[in-house]
Amino acid sequence: MKKFFQRYTPLQVAMHLYAWSAIVHIFFDFFTGNISPNPIQELEQRTGRHAITLLVLSLACTPLNALFKWSELLKRRRALGLYAFLYATIHVIIFVDVDYGLAWSLIFQTVFEKPYILVGMTGFLLLIPLAWTSFDIWKKRLGKGWKRLHQFIYLIAPLLVLHYAWSKKGDFFALQGEIVRPLIYGLVVLLLLTVRIPAVRRAVASLRDRGLALFRKRRIQTEVNTP
Repeated sequence: MKKFFQRYTPLQVAMHLYAWSAIVHIFFDFFTGNISPNPIQELEQRTGRHAITLLVLSLACTPLNALFKWSELLKRRRALGLYAFLYATIHVIIFVDVDYGLAWSLIFQTVFEKPYILVGMTGFLLLIPLAWTSFDIWKKRLGKGWKRLHQFIYLIAPLLVLHYAWSKKGDFFALQGEIVRPLIYGLVVLLLLTVRIPAVRRAVASLRDRGLALFRKRRIQTEVNTP
């Protein structure tokens, strides 16, 4: 056990456990008969929701590192993104194979008839080159182009959140239906994208440094005043 924790950090273990938790939960519910009367729809919703959650967590790594100087988060960002792609792929496979039986004419008809599916499919297709080029070898091959390519995540994340919100039975303007979770995803993504704006990032870094300086000053005063 000691060797295990020498090789893997607590954050790394927690990340992998959480990433696989959705599949474990699905299998557990399946074998215990806790699946809803519409299992295909439930599987689509669960895998899609977990994909968005993991994608949002990967987006959060850079801002949280900038705020708390937690550099390990940057090492986990790629794995979180790949897990998000894994669940997004499972989500799409369930849709095109399990739900529609690879009936491509019907699939294309449904995609273009339902805008939220078109938005989701667009986000998934844009996610493919990012997942494919996420490894270090592509970072070296693409050079500066690698960073420009991966900045598409700032478009993909809002698209997938829009897909999720649009698929739920709710009305944001009337504040009715299933709007709470999509609204939370939307606000979190908006916040994570906002803190990437250079002026905002500098302001956040300044506030962090002032807070740390104030904390150190108070700690020193406490130590001096302590008999």
